[in-house]
Amino acid sequence: MRTIAIVGAGQSGLQLALSLLAADYPVTLLTNRDAKSLRGGRVMSSQCMFHDALETEREKQLNIWEADAPCIEGISLTLADPQQAEQPILNWRGGLDQYAQSVDQRLKMAGWMEEFERLGGKLLIAEAGVSELERLSASHDLVLLAAGKGDIVSQFSVNTQRSRFDRPQRALALTYIHGMRPMESGDQINFKLIPGVGEYFTFPAYTLSGVCDIMVFEGIPGGPMDCWENVSTARQHLQNSLNILQRWLPWEADRCSDIELTDAQGFMAGRFTPCVREPVLTLPSGRRVLGMADALVLNDPITGQGSNSAAKCAHLYLQQILARGDAAFDENWMVQTFEHYWDYARHVVNWTNSMLLPPSPHVMELMFNAADSEELAGQIVNGFNHPAQFDPWWFQQK
Repeated sequence: MRTIAIVGAGQSGLQLALSLLAADYPVTLLTNRDAKSLRGGRVMSSQCMFHDALETEREKQLNIWEADAPCIEGISLTLADPQQAEQPILNWRGGLDQYAQSVDQRLKMAGWMEEFERLGGKLLIAEAGVSELERLSASHDLVLLAAGKGDIVSQFSVNTQRSRFDRPQRALALTYIHGMRPMESGDQINFKLIPGVGEYFTFPAYTLSGVCDIMVFEGIPGGPMDCWENVSTARQHLQNSLNILQRWLPWEADRCSDIELTDAQGFMAGRFTPCVREPVLTLPSGRRVLGMADALVLNDPITGQGSNSAAKCAHLYLQQILARGDAAFDENWMVQTFEHYWDYARHVVNWTNSMLLPPSPHVMELMFNAADSEELAGQIVNGFNHPAQFDPWWFQQK
C-alpha cells in the first residue's frame, strides 16, 4: 500500500488523513500542536459548513458533533446606512434548502487528531520546514501540504494570473460569545453590510463550553472598523466588538447587552492577502510536494467558504489518490489533481472577490430585488453551499 504524509492538521489535512486510514493507507500526519494544545489555544476560525461540505464528513462518519451543534436554517442580509445607523436601508431573509452547522475547530480538530491516532495513524508534533518535507518525501510515496499558515506555505509561488489582490482586503476579528439574545426567526447567519465601513456577521456554533454565537468583523483597511491593532486582551477585544455595534449597528448592540466571551481564548484578530498559489513545490532534492485547500487557494472569510472548500478539496484529493492505484504520484498527476479542484475553487474565488469590492449596480439590484422575491433570496443564500451556481448570473451586467 502506498504511504502518504500530510503536513497540517486542519479541516482538509485531518479529513483526508482519516479518510485514507479508512481506505487502509498508512498515513503520517505532521502538525505543530497536539490535541491538548489545540483545545486550550486561541480560536482558529469562523467556520460555518454548508450541506455539501457536511456530506463529505458524514460519508466518512466524521460528523461527531452533528447532534450537538445548532442547525442553521437560513441567512438574513441587512444593508445598513452608515449615516443613519438606527434605520437599515434593506433587510431580508432566505431559507437554506438544507441546514448548515458550525463546530469550533479547537474541538473538532483535537477530536479528529485523537481519532487519527486511535485508528493507527502516525502523528508527529513538529514545526514544518523544508528539512521536514525532505525527510517525509524520502520515506513516503506522496507528501501533501495542508497547512494554510506558516513560513512553509510561502515556499509555494503565487499564481499572479489567478490572484486579484496583492494586499489584505479586510481587517478581521472573531469573537466567540455566550448571552446573545436570539433572533425571532430562529438560528441563522445574520449578514450586515455597512457601505464604506465593512461587514459584520453572526451565527450560532458549538464550542468547548456548548452552544455559542460567533461574531465576525470585516473592516475595510484604513476605515473605522480597522481598529484592532492596539487590542491585546480578551476584555479589550470584547469591548471593541461592542463599540463597533453601538456605532454602526445599534439594534445588534441591543441583542448583546449581556454577552461574555465563551472562554479566555475565544477571540482573535488579524489580516491576510487572498491569493492563489502554484500547486507543486519542488524541494532542493528534486522531490515534490503537492499543496491543497487554503495552502493554495486562500480566500477572505467574507463568504464563509474556508472550511467548506477545505472539506471539498479533501474529498476530491481522496478520490484522485484512490484512483491512482500503484501509478506514481508524479508532477503531472499533482498538477492535474489541483486543476480538478480549481475547476470548483475558481467559482469560490470569483464570488468572494466580488464581495470584497464595492458592489456593482447589478449586484445592488439583485440585493434589493431579493427583498421582494423569495425565489431570488433562496438562490442567493443557497449559493453559499455551492458557489458555482452564481456563475454567470451574479456577474452579468445589463
